[in-house]
Order: sequence, then C-alpha cells, then structure tokens
Amino acid sequence: MVSQITRGIKISVATTFEGTYFKNHKIHYAFSYHVTIENHGKDSVQLTTRHWEIFDSLNDIETVDGEGVIGKKPVLKPGETHTYSSGCLLASPFGAMRGYFNMINFTSTRSFRVIVPTFRLSAPFAIN
Repeated sequence: MVSQITRGIKISVATTFEGTYFKNHKIHYAFSYHVTIENHGKDSVQLTTRHWEIFDSLNDIETVDGEGVIGKKPVLKPGETHTYSSGCLLASPFGAMRGYFNMINFTSTRSFRVIVPTFRLSAPFAIN
C-alpha cells in the first residue's frame, strides 16, 4: 500500500492482481485498485474530477480524465473517509498508475489538487 497527504487529504492505494484473460486474440492482465480518501483537514471538501496516467511496460502512457470516481463526487467532512475500488487492464504483467483528484474546499470555495502517489501493478507470477 502507498499513501500520501496533500493539503490535509490522505490518499492510500492498495492493488490486487485479478488474473489474465484473452480479448481480441491478445492476453490482458487485470488489476484492481482500492483507494481510501481521508479528510484530515478542518474543512469539508468535495472530489470533483480525477486524472490518471496508466503506465504499461509494453505500451505508451494512457491518460484518463473524468468526473468524480466511479460515478460519485463524494463530500468528506473533517475526519470522514471515502473508499472505492476500480480496475484497469494492461498488455503486460507490469505497470503503474499515478494521478490526482481535483477537489473543492467548501469553506474557501477554492479548488485544489490532491496527489495520488504512484502505485505499482505487478502480477505475482512475473516477479523474479
């Protein structure tokens, strides 16, 4: 698990290798990631958008931008936590992801960026 705190918001990520499968005559490696967002600050905040950079050891970087996370724009009061799970497919058994969440502070009405630290995606059978 990796964790990082930005402006009082702690992001923790744990990953799991889910298996392989064939799609379009190619093997794909499936990974899930579990994100915990904790508000250690003194103000209520809302996650509005996300940005991901997905690195695959065999391919270029894939960039994903979107509203909220898994269809939600969670509001976190001080001391609250939001957890969600999602996943990605890679063409190789190794990769990584990193990104950020854009959030709004309800007290100041200002937007700010919370960093999601780089986390590795690796199939256990491929580790030397």
